[in-house]
Amino acid sequence: MSTSSATIEHMLDTIPLTLTVKKMFGEYALYLDGIVVAFICDDTLFIKPTPGANAVLPDAERGPAYPGSKDYIVGSEALDDPEICARALRAVAADAPPSKPKKPKAAQKPKSA
Repeated sequence: MSTSSATIEHMLDTIPLTLTVKKMFGEYALYLDGIVVAFICDDTLFIKPTPGANAVLPDAERGPAYPGSKDYIVGSEALDDPEICARALRAVAADAPPSKPKKPKAAQKPKSA
């Protein structure tokens, strides 16, 4: 079973943040400020279990987002309180390691004929 576009629209309308969704591995990744903070799989929100998110949602259900994955915070109940959900997603983004600087592209050598 895959996630419906109605579910994605509902989550984007419910959570009071500017989020981006990208298709990934047949399901969806949820981004905040360019950082993956959650996944949407089988119409369910799975929040990355960082220390900050665990502090915001200490009693939330845990489960795998997809077969073989580690356990994530199941965000179904967090969606009932959009402000709490937003706090958890901001905490995930804050806990993310700083991005590595991109290496400059090497100058290409002209091709000989």
